[in-house]
Amino acid sequence: MITSGTAERTRWDTPATLDVVEGDEIRAHPLQVNLSESLGRVPGLMVLNRQNYAQDLQISVRGYGARSTFGVRGVRLFVDGIPATAPDGQGQAANFPLGSAERIEVIRGPFAALYGSSSGGVISLYTREGAEPAVRAGVAGGADGVRRASGQAEGRVGALGYLVDVAHFTTDGLRAQSAARRDNAYFKLSHSDEDGRLVAVFSRQTGNAQDPLGLSRAEFNANPFQTTAAATTFNTRKSSEQNQLGLAWEHSLGGGHRLEWMAYGGERQVRQFQAIPPAAQTAPTSAGGVIDLQRNYGGTNARWRFERSLAEGRLSASAGVAYDRQNEWRRGFENFLGTASAPTALGVQGALRRDEDNTASTLDPYAQLAWESARWTLSAGVRHSTVRFDSRDHYITPRNPDDSGASRYSGTMPVLGLRYRLSDALQLYANTGRGFETPTLNEVAYKASGASGLNSQLAASKSRNSEVGLRGRHGSLGWTATAFDIRTDDEIAVLTNTGGRSTYQNVGRSLRRGVELSGETQWARVHASVAWTLMKAIYRDGFFSCTASPCSKPNVPVPGGNRIPGVAREQLFVQLDWEPHPLPAVFTLELRHMGSIFVNDTNTDAAPAYTIASLGAQFKRQQGPWELRALARLDNLTNRVYAGSVIVNEGNQRYFETAPGRSAFVGVELQRRFD
Repeated sequence: MITSGTAERTRWDTPATLDVVEGDEIRAHPLQVNLSESLGRVPGLMVLNRQNYAQDLQISVRGYGARSTFGVRGVRLFVDGIPATAPDGQGQAANFPLGSAERIEVIRGPFAALYGSSSGGVISLYTREGAEPAVRAGVAGGADGVRRASGQAEGRVGALGYLVDVAHFTTDGLRAQSAARRDNAYFKLSHSDEDGRLVAVFSRQTGNAQDPLGLSRAEFNANPFQTTAAATTFNTRKSSEQNQLGLAWEHSLGGGHRLEWMAYGGERQVRQFQAIPPAAQTAPTSAGGVIDLQRNYGGTNARWRFERSLAEGRLSASAGVAYDRQNEWRRGFENFLGTASAPTALGVQGALRRDEDNTASTLDPYAQLAWESARWTLSAGVRHSTVRFDSRDHYITPRNPDDSGASRYSGTMPVLGLRYRLSDALQLYANTGRGFETPTLNEVAYKASGASGLNSQLAASKSRNSEVGLRGRHGSLGWTATAFDIRTDDEIAVLTNTGGRSTYQNVGRSLRRGVELSGETQWARVHASVAWTLMKAIYRDGFFSCTASPCSKPNVPVPGGNRIPGVAREQLFVQLDWEPHPLPAVFTLELRHMGSIFVNDTNTDAAPAYTIASLGAQFKRQQGPWELRALARLDNLTNRVYAGSVIVNEGNQRYFETAPGRSAFVGVELQRRFD
């Protein structure tokens, strides 16, 4: 599988679709808080800042993950090779240490399946190695009361390298009831010698965020910067705390053989207050309006690698097995005191309505074989994934029976890829494979009837994924063009979404087909980057959904040919960087275009397309071992009013999440290097 090291060489020689965003590009934004700031330059990847830190970013790759209403699903996340995605397939990007990133690698297409089930794409962040001792401190601030303070220290003592990254972020929020605070810390120790490497990492993230919820079409049209009354009435909010430790070891055995081992473990706690009316919580199976979640998780991955010369080329092989497990204690409480008909307080923790232990485990053996010469690369891999969910219900009453249960999924994901060098400046690549996406624990938490307990009827979706592309380079010009076709059976979609409870169903076949173009070049002192995506994402089969829960018979038709909600038909990113001589500065013009995004399966409404422009500037001053950087940015120059993201299939039809108007941010960083 593709990992750290020779990223540029790997991007040129691999048959996989791989893009690399360098650390300097990530730190060119004053805030350095969200992946949405720097990953717009990757085609096929949609990263939307919801302006709602209670729900995290919306991330999808070629349409995978678009149905998620919170967190990241369908896309695997890693930091320094350690998973940031839970075993059930749900992850968070809030703990990515952007201030210390050396680069971010984004893998799309069939080869992403080699990272496990629910891998429509892979986003991997690698932190700096700290070869030269240095300390850095920075502050930034701007619109909506945004404030960020951070510090990093890195270096090496003999064979021991170290990295420390701490950051504090607060915002008053774009709308009422959207203030947030987040604290992050990341520590890395690495020891290297001629035989191998040992790395230990520890991360901690805590946060508190209010939840402004979405806006209905009427509310958005009347005032897109308002907050729906339900958010303030119930004081919707979320608090979280996560700690994670990881170890990675690799050792050369000689003769081209190498062993690698990784292990990690962590804990996560979440408490969330939702805007569910008391009357909706009177149903016997209601889980209430307050979520209290405590999760322990961990896993290990052991791998053997082998390399040798063969037939004027290089043969590489690897095989291993990965095991991951999470245990969670999930409780639900009413969000009111008193009675449902006459509550005495709202937005507080009330009576217990849900109490269960859930377990998710995955066991994945895998193997990969590749042969590479100057002209050819042939690569084949396979991964078999077994996923098991178990639930033990402890909240049993005469009106709420025992909802304990178990579900098991398994699938094999083969991948075959080819690269052929047409000339020194042009390469053809193609690959094909099968994917396997399981539902998350949240998606199997409720049966179609509305009762608690695992939805054992919900199957995993399986896809056939193919792509073909060209890569070219000439002088300072580099470009890539890719066409992809993804055909999925048993696509997972929403059945009902009411009263704070979502149920899911399999809806038959879907199609995701598109073209991605990207390129960059240098003209004199101007550097240009372009990324364009055109994608058709539709349900091939018609199906029925429900307007209410429990759902005895789905009654809302969704015709075949409807667009999959949450997926834009087209995206365009253009960035021009100008370095005027002899001024030590970089001025940036950035254009982003996003096509319309449907909000629900029935395609009755959509967030319109928009185009926005931004300006940025960096000034650098070097004085001996000291370096001062000043950064400024002005987003949305024309003060365009638009919905920056949507909440897919939101049960109360509050689909729209407003993006900021014209916004200014400034930052300053001071760095001291030591010989």
